[in-house]
Formats: sequence, structure tokens, C-alpha cells
Amino acid sequence: MLRTLATAALLGAVSTSALAAEAKRETFGTMPDGTAVEAVTLSNAKGMSVRVMTLGASIQSVMMPGRDGKTVDIAVGYDGLDGYVKDGQFFGATVGRVANRIAKGKFTFDGKAYSVPVNNGPNSLHGGTKGFDKVIWAVRDVKQGQKSGGAASVTMRYVSPDGDMGYPGTLTTDATYALDDQNNLTITYTATTDKPTVVNISNHTYWNLAGPGQTAMNHVLTIPADRFTPTDETSIPTGQHQSVAGTVFDFRQPTPVGARVREGKDAQIRYGRGYDHNWVVGNAVTPDQHLMARVSEPGSGRGFELWSNQPGLQFYSGNFMDGTIVGKSGQIYREGDSLVFEPQLFPDSPNQPQYPSVRLDPGKTYRNVMTYKFFVAE
Repeated sequence: MLRTLATAALLGAVSTSALAAEAKRETFGTMPDGTAVEAVTLSNAKGMSVRVMTLGASIQSVMMPGRDGKTVDIAVGYDGLDGYVKDGQFFGATVGRVANRIAKGKFTFDGKAYSVPVNNGPNSLHGGTKGFDKVIWAVRDVKQGQKSGGAASVTMRYVSPDGDMGYPGTLTTDATYALDDQNNLTITYTATTDKPTVVNISNHTYWNLAGPGQTAMNHVLTIPADRFTPTDETSIPTGQHQSVAGTVFDFRQPTPVGARVREGKDAQIRYGRGYDHNWVVGNAVTPDQHLMARVSEPGSGRGFELWSNQPGLQFYSGNFMDGTIVGKSGQIYREGDSLVFEPQLFPDSPNQPQYPSVRLDPGKTYRNVMTYKFFVAE
């Protein structure tokens, strides 16, 4: 398996193995109401850095060298705060309280009917009109790497009050981003509640391993799943599991994303205008992490393995990037210019009791841990 890290020369590191990762805290910008938005940049000895900002506990940039030693930003988004304030694309964001879609913004929980804001056609998406991506998180802790190879990290917190966006219970959520000197970026989401509620939190970073101005359609993708959850025309799962065998959803072997993304004979591709579906990697949250996806970009050699403890992987191929968004370095973002991978519970789970449960009770802790294991192929 081609997952070995690049040599020190490829990543510009010379005799730096004794160094630990570092964290730097600074102001990123100011919201229209005057609230300051902070950013913490995590960097390691191999030339990699990750900037996380308090608006949406979001990844704002990921700088990574390629095979030729050139470092580029592989996280799609904006150079400054204004774009994120005005944008509705969830670039780099923490999404919740319930990630993905809830049919018609309605569900019944413990015998009571709930309504949450509709913001994606007839459905609710990523927590509603003011989900976790649109609020300012508080920096709780910043840690430097304490030993050779050790991780630097930042932990941010948001307390969502009872009734926020229609959801029950006061939910306290922590998001921790940690970067080590092996080029592993680990994102840990934990949450607790004071009354029974529903929770499904994930990260929504858009990736382009080739760098700004390049297509992502030549990225080679592997998803170790033999089933996915087909949807209706509004992207709500039908409740069934469908085999990927013989379909455009079969990524069990490495396949370029663009090879079949426009095969309109498949109604599922027509519904999503490409890939925007949940792959069934497992049947339940697991104690340990397992492989969710492997992505590589042949031209630069950059790639990552994504591991998580979650059963589902929502893969989105950037189908609704229509050329109207001007992002980093003045680049226009078009359809297929980026890819999103969201380890999570399944879409519309509050309405689908056969799916892994999104229920969280007092005294329990919700936990989603995902690790991006970055590499450069020689």
C-alpha cells in the first residue's frame, strides 16, 4: 500500500526529527458585529501546517508540500474572513448539531414532534440556518508538542442552548484539532447534553490535493464499502442499502473520481448531480478507528488515508460549485474542483430507526474521531 510518508528531502525537513509540532494563536478577523475571530495555526517539522479558526471551528488552510517540494494550500476556501461570513458552502466547517439532511426539517423524538429550519430544498441541512458552522467557538486550550514527534493541538468549545435551531437539550461540544510530526491530523468531536437529544457532528473540509486552480476529478479514490444508501430526488435516503457492485458507486478498487461521475444513466447520479451520498462502511460506531477512504493525486503525489470510528462516509464531489464563487488567490471554484469526505452517522437518522442511532442521553458522551494520515507518493 502506497501510504508511506515522503522522505525528509521531499518535505523539506533536514535533521528536524527531534522537533515537536507547534501552535500559534492570532486574530484572523472581525465579524460584522465586532466579535473577534481567532485562528490557531498548527505546524510540524515536515513543512505541513493547518490553520483552524473560531468561526465554525473551521479548517481555513492546510499547507502541504508535494513530490516536487512545492507547498500549496490543499483546503478550498477563502483568504479572508469576509468570504466565510457571506458564504453558504460550509468550507472547512464543523457541521451540526445534526450533520447532513433531515427530511422536511421534521422528526419525532421520545414521542414529541420537532421542527428544525429548512435550508436545503425541502430539507434541513447541517443543523439548519444557523448551525455550528455559523457560530463563534471559544478557544479552550492550545498545546505545543511536548516531545519529539509530539502533536500540537487546539480545542474549541460551543455551547448550544436548549431549543437552538429547534433541537432539545443544552449541548456542550468540543472540537480538538491535533497535528503531529508524522503528518497525521486528528479531529476529535465530543459532546454532552443535559437532556435527551440527537447529535451527528462532522467536518466539511473541501480538499484539492493538486492545489488552487486545479481539478479534483483526477484524484484517485478508494472507499472500503460494499453498500451505500440510495436517496430520493431531494437527497433523503430511502432507508435501503444498495450494493455498490456493478454501479458507479463502487470504489472498492482505486478509481479516479471523474471516471464515472457524469454517468447520467444512474438516477442516483442525476439526483445528486454527481456524488453526494452516504457509503456504509460499518453498521455502528466502533471503539477504534477504521479506514474510511484513501485519496491520492497522481500529479503532485499528495494523498491521505481517512480513518474514523463512524459507520458512514458522506462523499461529495463538489457538484454545486457553479463558477460564481471566487476563493483563495482569486480562483473561481467550479464543479469538480474539490472533494468532501464526512465521517458520520447516516443522513436522516432521526427519521430512520433502522439506522445507527443519533440519540444522546445525559451522562453519555458523543464521540467522532477522524484522522487524516497525509502522505506523499514517490
